Amino acid sequence: MTDIDLSVIIPAHDEEAWIDRCLSALLAQVGETGAVEILVVANACRDRTVSLAEGYAPQAAARGWTLRVLDLPQGGKILALNAGDQAATGRSRVYLDADIACDPALLAQVRAALAVALPRYATGTLAVAPARSWVTRAYASVWRRLPFVRGGAVGAGLFAVNRAGRSRWGAFPPVISDDTFVRLNFAPDERIEVPARYHWPMVEGFANLVRVRRRQDAGVAELRGLYPALFANEAKARLTPGDLLRLALRVPLGFVVYLLVHIAVRLRPPAAGWTRGR
Repeated sequence: MTDIDLSVIIPAHDEEAWIDRCLSALLAQVGETGAVEILVVANACRDRTVSLAEGYAPQAAARGWTLRVLDLPQGGKILALNAGDQAATGRSRVYLDADIACDPALLAQVRAALAVALPRYATGTLAVAPARSWVTRAYASVWRRLPFVRGGAVGAGLFAVNRAGRSRWGAFPPVISDDTFVRLNFAPDERIEVPARYHWPMVEGFANLVRVRRRQDAGVAELRGLYPALFANEAKARLTPGDLLRLALRVPLGFVVYLLVHIAVRLRPPAAGWTRGR
């Protein structure tokens, strides 16, 4: 049996609108990716996610890869991540949201970044996908300029670890923010952002932006309570008054929308539990 270099684990719940885009981009990868297995972990899907994903198996086989669909009756992203991990055989693991489209060189660059004996975390360069609503476009114009995002290795929707890195934790714990949990298991000098981009869709509309921002805040607060020691690895650049002034001058409409979302989030406590990110 061929050794698998990369296992790509894709949790998917009712993703028929996105799974074609995601898998087409994966199967269009170029460069030295090595042997790749793709595991689509469908969880409590009520749409065509399973059948659409299964339709890509011949295309994967044609390039010497494997694609399997795990059809779970129970829902939940953490459940799906753990089921994917149990089924995966690759030396390195790539965890990919089903609404992400990767640039063609991404897997090869991630594989190269992880091809060391020491623990490593890798991700691509995050690019916010074009939004349909003006509110989301305005919000994104500020968000992508935030120090945290510009600092790199954000890992929202796409992160990967090598075998030594995966040994940092056991099963995924039942937390809201799995991507933050994994990122904080690595020191800044262990986290790598490769040049190839991945395209991450932001939620559409003011109410959804507020809802997701509440979820993000709740996820960070939960991790601070459960795993306070992990925050020694944060190294997150703070948003200074000077940063705010520059943003207000450069993207005034976006700054107003970003500020209004921030205020709306503070008016109500964060929602408990996991919430879809779009």
